[in-house]
Amino acid sequence: MLIAATAGCSRPEPAAGEAAPPARKYLLERIDDAAVVQVYADGFESLPLKEKTLIWHLYQAARAGRDIFYDQRHRNGIEMRRILEAVITHPQGIDSPALDEVRRYTKLFWLNTGPYNNHTSRKFVLGIPPQTFAAAVKAAVASGATIPTAAGESVDAMLRRLEPMFFDPDVDPIVTNRNPGAGRDILTASANNLYAGGVTTADLKGFTEKYGLNSRLVKRDGRLIEEVYKIGGRYSKEITEIVRHLEAAIPFATEPMAKALGALVRFYRTGETADRVQYDIAWVADKSSPVDTINGFIEVYMDPRGIKGSWEALVFYVNPEKATRIKALGAQAQWFEDHMPFDPRFRKPNVTGIVANAIDVVIEMGDSGPITPIGINLPNDEQIRERYGSKSVALANVTEAYDKSTPEGLTSEFTWDAAETERSKRFRSVSDELHTELHEVLGHASGRQAPGFTGSPDEIIKEHYSALEEARADLIALYFIADPKLVELGVVPAADHDQIVRAQYDYYTRNAIVQLRRIREGTEIEEAHLRNRQMIIHWLMANTKAIERRQRDGKTFNVLVDQQAFRDGVGRLLAEVQRIKSEGDAAAAAKMFDEYGIHFDPQLRDEVVRRVDALKLPSYTGFVMPKLTPVTDASGAITDVRISYPQDFTAQMLEYGGHTQ
Repeated sequence: MLIAATAGCSRPEPAAGEAAPPARKYLLERIDDAAVVQVYADGFESLPLKEKTLIWHLYQAARAGRDIFYDQRHRNGIEMRRILEAVITHPQGIDSPALDEVRRYTKLFWLNTGPYNNHTSRKFVLGIPPQTFAAAVKAAVASGATIPTAAGESVDAMLRRLEPMFFDPDVDPIVTNRNPGAGRDILTASANNLYAGGVTTADLKGFTEKYGLNSRLVKRDGRLIEEVYKIGGRYSKEITEIVRHLEAAIPFATEPMAKALGALVRFYRTGETADRVQYDIAWVADKSSPVDTINGFIEVYMDPRGIKGSWEALVFYVNPEKATRIKALGAQAQWFEDHMPFDPRFRKPNVTGIVANAIDVVIEMGDSGPITPIGINLPNDEQIRERYGSKSVALANVTEAYDKSTPEGLTSEFTWDAAETERSKRFRSVSDELHTELHEVLGHASGRQAPGFTGSPDEIIKEHYSALEEARADLIALYFIADPKLVELGVVPAADHDQIVRAQYDYYTRNAIVQLRRIREGTEIEEAHLRNRQMIIHWLMANTKAIERRQRDGKTFNVLVDQQAFRDGVGRLLAEVQRIKSEGDAAAAAKMFDEYGIHFDPQLRDEVVRRVDALKLPSYTGFVMPKLTPVTDASGAITDVRISYPQDFTAQMLEYGGHTQ
């Protein structure tokens, strides 16, 4: 879901004699190699009260599920966060250097929803001695902090139990490990809490999961048990609160959205796959509601098997000013499907149900925030996509915030010459927006399984499926961004089309190097989107003459030298990637990513990190969301919902955690 893009929104110049509006603050702070950026939701104030009230209830439903993803990330995640927040909110008497380090670590913990880097999957640790941290915790308790402990457990005992998680990088070192090495199992080598009790892939042979997407799989007394995420099951407390707010939202929703929300409530109550399918169908059928939400167990990137869903929630409204282009692409989905450069057997003869919109998000929680995608296409169920269609959204205000906060040096440091730099400055934003829209609207929504194929491609291709699907969507975007059809549709001006294409191909080519700044440890890529981009460029370098790797002044560059060869190669690779998915060729997927997408040269990575750090450039970005506050009358009825922008990451995280400063 997370696509590298930095496209922005232009604003009108003030009229003569008018004062220019104050400059907005986007970049709020840096925490190590991470940037924290404020997201704005323009237009919320002018929404009708009914829509504002609907958004308020959905916003509350999103906040209610926050702890679910913390627990899914690691079994100790919530306990660790509570300890850290106790120190942050009760700093009296704590040594200043120790407090500074706890604050730094806590911000990274919040940003990544636990102690694992979102891109590398590797654990980060506190940089002070355990005894210093223990003293800080005791000082916080003495100042009035309350730290919930297990029954009969003291705070000292709790700290001893959790000490390896705070301080030892070799204990539970990787949250998702798809490539653990010979003799190791991908489930026991992964620290996430989607499996428990020592479940291995061998245990799954002959076992049929009834609740693959929405359960934790536990081995207990030698038996596998599915702990279903539902009211009365796992996460019952959180899900009960989510449902309460969803039910409060229904009276303010359009009829199609109310039907979808009702179906979601049923699924949360039963946990049954049949009810999840009915919700997905109802959600896709709602094609025109101006407000929408995503709330549930959605993406499977954190599961090394690619089966179990991570909880997330988004609340958003349509941005009509930004929706024209993406809607035009969606309306022509059949033409693009008919012209896919892969085997006609794998094309959909009748593309249905494509919904495309540009949106402004109000809140993103769980797997989608604070580190957020910029484009989404759902549902992920391949059978529903083929029969009923899908929804694609481009997160316009998130993309704007990325653009407004990204330093220019990140581009110029890795471009080969002045022409490439200038082209990037002029056309990269629009080319990134276009790539995102093509990726979501046409990429994920296209193609079908081979005639006679049975089962689900994600279950067959397993740990490589997520990266394969992201590669497929990226390749479709890269292929069609160069198609004259875009000019015909009025999506891009004819005079700029070639430069827009070149800017995107330039960026994608150099990004295979630039993205290594995110992976500061190890020699393998775990995150699916990073694997996909690496695979595409390394395959093109091995199988075409489109790209050259050059050296200058001790620096390495990937340089696009043949634009047409790049597109031709993308078409050939796309044909093979689609075949692998459509036929469920797991062996070919494993070979492709092992050869081109997983491994990298650590010396090149170290060079990239030095170059980025010298310019003080961030490796990744997290976001501070808008804050909503209801206004009520004497009877308690909502008369307005006000929006504000905290511009303070710590304040927002503490508010979400139930604290006040």
